[in-house]
Formats: sequence, structure tokens, C-alpha cells
Amino acid sequence: MTTTPQEVPLHSIDRTPDYDDFMTRLKEFHEKRGTVLDPEPKVGLIFLDLYKVFNHIVASGGYDKVSEEKLAWRRMAAELGLHSNNEASTAFSLKEKFYKNLAAFEIKTIHNKEPPPKEILEDVTAKGAHLLTRTLENFRPKRDSNVNAGDSAASGDDGTPTRERSAPEPPAPPSSSRASRGLREAPAQRVIFQPDTGPSRSTRQQNAAPATPASSATSHSSSHPVAAAMPSMPPVPGSHQGRGPAVMHQTPDPENTSGLVLGYQPKQLKPLPLRAVATPSSAPSEFQRPRLPHRPALIDPTSRQPMQPGTGFDGPNIYTRCLNALRSGVQAEQSFALNHLVKISFERGDKYRFDAFPGLAEGLVDKALEVGSLFYHVSWTVSWDPYADSGNIGQLDGNYGTPDILDRIANLTERDRVDTLHTEAYTDQMVLITEAVLTLRNMVTLPENAVNMSDFPPIKDLVCIILHLPPKDSLIEMKHMALDIAEQITPYVTLASDDALYKTLLAQLTSDDRGTILTALRALARISMNLEATNQLGDVPAEALQRITNWLLLNDDELVDACLDLLYQYTAVVPNVDHLIRSTIPENLVEELVRLLAHGARKVHRDFILTPEHKLPVQNEISHMPEDLLPEMLKLEEPDRVHRWVKCFFEEDNDSFVTQLAAWQAYQAAFVTPLKALGQAMITPADFIRNSTSVYKDSNAQVLREPGETQQKFIIHGIRPRPRPLNFDGVPYGQCMWTVSNQGNDDKCHQLILKPEQMLDHTLTSHLGEQRDATGKFENKVKEYSCSWADCTKYAKPTKLPLNSFALHVNTHIMSAHYADNQAASSRPWVIPAKTMTITLEETATVRDERNPNLPPQAAGIPLSAVLVLRNIARNVAKTEAEEELLKAQAKRGSVERRGWNERLFGAAMPRLFEVLADNRALVGGPFSSLLSRLPSPSLF
Repeated sequence: MTTTPQEVPLHSIDRTPDYDDFMTRLKEFHEKRGTVLDPEPKVGLIFLDLYKVFNHIVASGGYDKVSEEKLAWRRMAAELGLHSNNEASTAFSLKEKFYKNLAAFEIKTIHNKEPPPKEILEDVTAKGAHLLTRTLENFRPKRDSNVNAGDSAASGDDGTPTRERSAPEPPAPPSSSRASRGLREAPAQRVIFQPDTGPSRSTRQQNAAPATPASSATSHSSSHPVAAAMPSMPPVPGSHQGRGPAVMHQTPDPENTSGLVLGYQPKQLKPLPLRAVATPSSAPSEFQRPRLPHRPALIDPTSRQPMQPGTGFDGPNIYTRCLNALRSGVQAEQSFALNHLVKISFERGDKYRFDAFPGLAEGLVDKALEVGSLFYHVSWTVSWDPYADSGNIGQLDGNYGTPDILDRIANLTERDRVDTLHTEAYTDQMVLITEAVLTLRNMVTLPENAVNMSDFPPIKDLVCIILHLPPKDSLIEMKHMALDIAEQITPYVTLASDDALYKTLLAQLTSDDRGTILTALRALARISMNLEATNQLGDVPAEALQRITNWLLLNDDELVDACLDLLYQYTAVVPNVDHLIRSTIPENLVEELVRLLAHGARKVHRDFILTPEHKLPVQNEISHMPEDLLPEMLKLEEPDRVHRWVKCFFEEDNDSFVTQLAAWQAYQAAFVTPLKALGQAMITPADFIRNSTSVYKDSNAQVLREPGETQQKFIIHGIRPRPRPLNFDGVPYGQCMWTVSNQGNDDKCHQLILKPEQMLDHTLTSHLGEQRDATGKFENKVKEYSCSWADCTKYAKPTKLPLNSFALHVNTHIMSAHYADNQAASSRPWVIPAKTMTITLEETATVRDERNPNLPPQAAGIPLSAVLVLRNIARNVAKTEAEEELLKAQAKRGSVERRGWNERLFGAAMPRLFEVLADNRALVGGPFSSLLSRLPSPSLF
């Protein structure tokens, strides 16, 4: 099942260990290459996760393959969650960020090739592909030009990002009409006049070509633009074939993009060829010729060729033409204008602003107001005369708005119209009205247009009129567009509780349509958000507050988030909190808000270090040579014997060292006598030091002077003696820990023995004096035995028992020591691990501060919104009249304890609040600490 772009979650940075490792390698690569890395580049308002982008592009074939495929970068942006209204700009920005930061890294790490020099890669634009074959010899940088839009790479997203750039259309024959590539037919265009600089005589080849049959076919296909743009859309009932509402406009495609829209910006025309003009100063001989005695006869007017279509003045640009056509009042011209305006507002909204085209907003609103006459016996018009008679119910005040618009709507008489059967005229008019509303909706998504329309009173009257239209299926989409318009302009307006638009938005909360409720909640929560004025949100009905409380129970994150945003604005005003206490059950609301503190939470385990890891000090005592290892060592030749000896008696440690003297003396003690008996010479000390430092990669000979000492030490850095030596197979030797008396001093045996059974035989024969019989077995006789192994206390005193039982006891010591030695050989026994404590925490949604990404993640999402609402309630409930009434009622009853609304609302929730305080580290601080500071002491609950 293919994932649509709407289903892909919004792109974000996942700061995992893999991400940190990738960014470290990428930074090192750019440092070596001498280029500048942008670790978190922005595409629009979204920070890019370079690790995620790199893996996705490489999995799709790499930079070259994606760039060679048409529109592939747009698909990459959609699959990565980079959603935007301007797909071309987003795709080009993504390609440019990959080109600058990751392209050379891909060539080096994925393709194992040397990337091109930065002079022809990072230092030039991201046009084109073929980076793997780019060299200084074959690379020719492309010149930026707007003459042709077809010089982009195959992806279609190179160069300055515009909508789909098609190749220049070939000139149409004189008798053919110009096709608009999926739009309605426009009047014939004119060609800018260029003076003739060639020979004055005409030739046969300069005659116009006759019309071809293809011309009429082109003209016929272009007269049905919506059908061409949306082939899968069924025709609208009652309309002519191919006619359909532009509100169902799909994602732009190069095949239905108008060259007129893209040609708005002035093109850089090629310089005209010039020729020298004779003047009296440059060619005086030309002006000495006698004048003709008479003027040449005028050409017969009947012999002149008529002006051909497509020649002459080019006319105004498409924007001005659409504006004039819209205000003309001619339905055919308005149909042409609105079809183009829908596409322009969607594709080039950043270039189309109300303040740059006076009269555009008035024309669109006038056209949209025609919807009233389709369903009511009224004709809405906007009057700009401040002294006009307001007795006309259909006349709206364009200067200050119509304050009684809701009363006028309530007094209207609805037409008797069947919603399932429409005439052709009705369908055509409805399509044009829908396109006008859609153009307004698309344009106000630009903040500059939203600010402009917030000071345009008729737009608010239009929204109220559309939202109060009859509940018919054909009007659902238009009502949603009106709500979108309200959502965009409410942050820039202040609405009183008696404002018509405010009452209309509140009325939408009683709808059963989720989209209507969601957009209305957002529009209400954003009133005056970008202004200094406070959003009061007064006179919210109790039914609406109860519905909002109930919606918090739903498993709908988007709806819950919108409800919390509105509650946050609503509870910031003390009278609103008083109304909330009186009109709802506030205990239920607080209970749900406390529950939402753990929305989306997951349990995680964190280890906190109590004592850091440390290493035991180095001991210069080197183990003596085991008896069974010496013959194996003597079989080797130098320097192999030195290498093997170092591996068996030393291990690698970058923080330790051993003195060269100690190492040489231990080597001499082990081999000088056996080698002399064999008649072989010892290795020289210099060769010994040189070969012993080549065993481990980080070991080397150094001269050390410790602070406070004047004498230097010659050391071998990077190694430390093993507590137990290893044999050639890497198996550690065991050490006999039996206590023996030597000249009055109790000391350990320290005999090195490889196998446990050999260690037991050594203990029985050497320390207990037992002997094997002729069969090679020990006699199981009963006598007094005492155990002297290490610190054993079980048989510290002589105890009478069989030899077999005592041998089993001794074997437990041997096996325990053998197991410990094997564990030590596979780990580092000289490292004392850190002492840690594992704590279970609760993590909810977090976000990083864009202004300072190095700060710890901050709480975000629904849990943060719930905390803000709880804080407003705890802060303002104590200032309400309901608080005073509750305290007076308690005093009247003679109650000793005065328990206000805070104790009543938060008493049962205090254990959960303190649990969140202990477990959720991201939520603690800021508004949560402010919430707890507003609540009374837990002892009062």
C-alpha cells in the first residue's frame, strides 16, 4: 500500500546514537575536505535530519539517480515528511541542502570514489546531475537565465524554484488559437514589436504558413480545462461536458500548468541585432544627394495584408488581465479569470498579494456574495457610501462592516431548491462562486494577505453569510473554505463577545462535522494572537464548554490539542474561570487534564552514576615463568620469543606503563639460565625494548619525569602486567594460594599451574604429603586435615575426616579460583566499574529550542497544554466570585477549615501531580512548578 504525503509524519530530527555517530563522521569529512558543513539546515521552517535524508536518498539510488528522474526530488521531499504548499521550492531546497552537505560524502563512502573538487561541487549551484563523472575537464557551469525554463535537470526541480517549467511552446499557425495547457481559452496574445533589421525585400519563405487541422483540435481541447487537469473527476450534473469545480484541483502537473502564469516575471530578452545608422557626422556623403522631386505614391490600402493573430502588442500580464476580467461582470470573462486565479493563488501565492492589485479583494468578495441569491430571496451587495440608506436588507457596509448581519440573515426567506437536481446555469454559477471563495482561501494563507484582509470588513460578512447557508451537501466544501479563511484572519483581529463573526464561530461548535469543529476551535483560539490586545473569549455558552470537556475524552490528538488551546486562552481571564466553575463540573475537567499529563508517555530506564569508573594502580611485579610454559618459549627464536612473552605476561592499557628495567629484569630471570644451558645468547636490551613495544599498536618507549622528581624514568607506555600469565592458547594460569611457612613467615605458595586437576595433585602431594600408590591413586585414609587455602575457616583446626572428603573441599577452592581467573582473562579486572542506580522515568513529547538547539529538550504537545490550562485554573480560581461565595458558605456553617476551590479541585490529584514531578523530568520546571506553587500545602488536603 503506497503511503500518501499526508500520511507521512512531519520531518524532525531523531537524535539517536546512530545520528550522533553519523554527524561526527560527516564533520570530520568536511574538515578534511575544507568545506563548511551546515549540521541542521532548514527547508522552509523545518530543520533537516541529515542522517535520515542521507539514508533515504542513498536507498533511492543516490543523488545522480534521483536527479535524473523527473520530479523525483518532490517525491523524496514528500516521503521525508517535508510538507509544503510550494512543492517545487521545497524540492529544490532539499536537493540544494543534500548537494552542499552530503553529495561528496555519498561519493566517498557509498561509491568509494574521490569526489570532484569543491570548486566544481560545493562552490557551484546544484543544477544537473552526473556528479560521479564530473571532472575539471568536462564540467561547464550553466549560466542562470530566465529565457528558457527548460534547462533544468531531469528532476524538474533545478534552478530558481517555480512551478513546473515546460519547454517553450512552438509558435501556433495564424489560424489556430493559442492553447493554455489545461486552462480556459484566453484572448489571442500579441508579440512584442521588434524592428526589422534584415533586408527590406520579402521572400517566399517569410509568407505565413496555412492553418492546419491540428489547430482546431488544440483549440477544442483547451476549451475544457478542468477536464484536462482532472481526467478522473466525474462531470458535474447539469453542466456541459468537462465542466467542474476548481475546488477539486489536484496536485499541479507539468501538463496542465499555464505558460501565462509562469511568464509573469519579466524575461531577459536577447539583445536585438543592431546595424549602423547613417548620420550627417558619420556619413556626410549620404546627405549630399539631391532629394527626389516628388514623394512616392502611397501603397494601395486594399493591397495591405490584414493583421495576423498573435502579432502586435503583447498586452498586460496574466494577473492584470484576470483582475479586469473578474471585475467586468461578463460571465465568460469571469470564468476565464477565476479558473486562472485558482491556479495562480495555489501555485504562485507568494507573488500574488492584495495590496499589489487594488480591486482584487472587492471583485472576489462581490462574486462570492452571489451565493446568497441562489438560496435566499436576497441579492447581497457591498456599499462603500458612508451615507447610504441602510434600509436595504441586502446592502452591506463596506467601510465598517454590517453589525446586524446575523439578524438580516435570520429574516431571509429560503428558496425552494432541490439539492439533488441542478440546472446548467445554476451549476456554472456555483462553480464560479466556489472558485472565488477558493481563491480567497488560498490567498489568505500568505500572512501579508491575511493582515490585509483583517482590515477588510466585507470578508467577515462574507464568512458569516456562507456559514449560515442552508445545510446542503453542495455547500459543505464552501463552508469549510470559509472556516479556513476565518482561521487565517482571526489572529489579526479583535472580536468582542457581540461580534457577528465571533457568534458564528461559536455556533459551529454544535456541529457534528469533525472538520467544522476542529477549524472553528482553532479560529477561536487564535483571535488576536498576533496583537497586543487580550483575547477575552466572553459569553461562551455552557453547552459549548461541556462539549469541549467531553471531547477531551476522545482518542483524537488533533481535536484534543485544539480544545486545550482554546481552554488555555479561555481560562486566562478570571470571569471566564468563574463562568466555567458555575456552568460545568470543574472536578471532571481537572481530572481529565491531570490524566493528559501522561498523554503519549512511555516508561524509560535511566542509569545514574553514583561512583565513577576507576582503575587500580599499576603493579611492577611481573609473574614468574610457569614450569610448563618455559619449554614452549625456548623453542621460539628471537624476536618471536619476545613477542610471545609480552603477549603472555602483559595486556594493553593506554593509561598504564611498566619500567623498561623491570621488564628486562623479568625477561632475564626467565631465560638467561636456560639459554646459557642451551648455548644460546640473550637478546640485547635495545633489541628487547624495540621488539617489546611493537606487540601492541599503542605501546611505545617513553621517558617519564614525574612532578617533584629530578630523575627520569624509561618506561614502556601502553601495557601493564597480567595478574595471571597466559599460555599460547590464551588460557590463564591458576595460582596456588596454599599458605606455607618459610623461615617463620607465613606466605602463599604462588605456584602457577594451568589445569585444575594439576593444581589438586600439586596440593595433595606438595602441601599434604600424600603419595600415589602403584596404581596411581591416593589411598583414602582417615586422618586429621586442616585447610590453609587463602582465608578458609571451615577446617582452620585439624579435623578428622577421609582424604576423599577433604580433597573435595580443596577442589572447591581450586575451581572457584579457576573460574575467577578465566573471567579476569576475558575482562579487565584492574578496572573497577562505576556504581550506578537505575531509575524509571516517564517521558512525554519534547521539542528542542530552535534558537538554542544545545539546550535540553523542552516539554511540548498535549501534556504541556494540559499543564498550562491547570496553571491558569489554579491561578485564577482563587480570584473568582465563586471562591468568595464558597468561603462565605463555609464560614456560615461554622466550619473551622477554610477549603477553597483549589483544595476542592486539586485535592484528589495531588498524589498524581507529585508523581509527575518525580518521574517526568522534561515537564518539571516552568509552568508545572508554577502550578504546584499555586496549590496549598499537601498537609491541608
